[in-house]
Amino acid sequence: MERGPISKFIEHNYRHFNAAALVDAAKGYETHLLEGGKMMITLAGAMSTAELGISLAEMIRQGKVDIISCTGANLEEDVMNLVAHSHYKRVPNYRDLSPQEEWDLLENGYNRVTDTCIPEEEAFRRIQKHIHKIWKDAEDKGERYFPHEFMYKLLLSGVMKEHYEIPVENSWMIAAAERNLPIIVPGWEDSTMGNIFASYVIKGELKASTMKSGIEYMAWLSDWYQKNCSGKGIGFFQIGGGIAGDFPICVVPMLYQDLEMHEIPFWSYFCQISDSTTSYGSYSGAVPNEKITWGKLDIHTPKFIVESDATIVAPLIFAWILKQ
Repeated sequence: MERGPISKFIEHNYRHFNAAALVDAAKGYETHLLEGGKMMITLAGAMSTAELGISLAEMIRQGKVDIISCTGANLEEDVMNLVAHSHYKRVPNYRDLSPQEEWDLLENGYNRVTDTCIPEEEAFRRIQKHIHKIWKDAEDKGERYFPHEFMYKLLLSGVMKEHYEIPVENSWMIAAAERNLPIIVPGWEDSTMGNIFASYVIKGELKASTMKSGIEYMAWLSDWYQKNCSGKGIGFFQIGGGIAGDFPICVVPMLYQDLEMHEIPFWSYFCQISDSTTSYGSYSGAVPNEKITWGKLDIHTPKFIVESDATIVAPLIFAWILKQ
């Protein structure tokens, strides 16, 4: 399959510095898949509100990603954009907002993420009434699920289809649900839906145990890693920093050191897109080689870091892999 215009533009123009690192990382990702490897993508920040789903959904549909780790915010915000897109408010001059203007946004039901305001009533509440029923039904049956499994149930049930405001092919959560793609959501409690669930627990309407925990996510991931790490192994494509990346990458040293599985392979490809500058004590700013000392990456693991804005870089790398 011949490469499309985006890929040709990248190859012709992106020759040095972060641009060259982008091309190297994309080619490394492509080689990893061609040699039979699998890939985890991790999503930190507000990638779903940045509408990364436009490119990520196609990566999922084409089988270019095998598992995702994301924050609770990214899990829910793709769905919020799906059902409330027309109600979002863009604030191009967000850098100039005064505290009073920020307060006015709150008063009008807008929660700001950089230049984009999420409409609380249309986004959160539109999902809440449906997800609460799914949570309650599971609890009444004595069933327990992971956060992403509840979201899959919500999407696959079709109860919100009447509210869809973007093409479904632009939602990475729809693509993931249709493929039943494994998702890890560490620290899900730190999300709007997590807060809403906690409120029902505090009111005595739901039990905390109905929602499977982060420890159970790690146990599930350890089993998945062991079943999928043979041959070329599993690569790690990290968008941003934070818990979305920190949590799953630790499965390897846990298996090796804590469970004493000394034959377990390291992650076999690593790339991080980050605008966090190399720093002292900031894990998000740690260079890939530091991960060797933690038993996460091998000396020979292909390692890439693109110090740039993930909202610009990730779609370009995905375009290369999709030969667009």
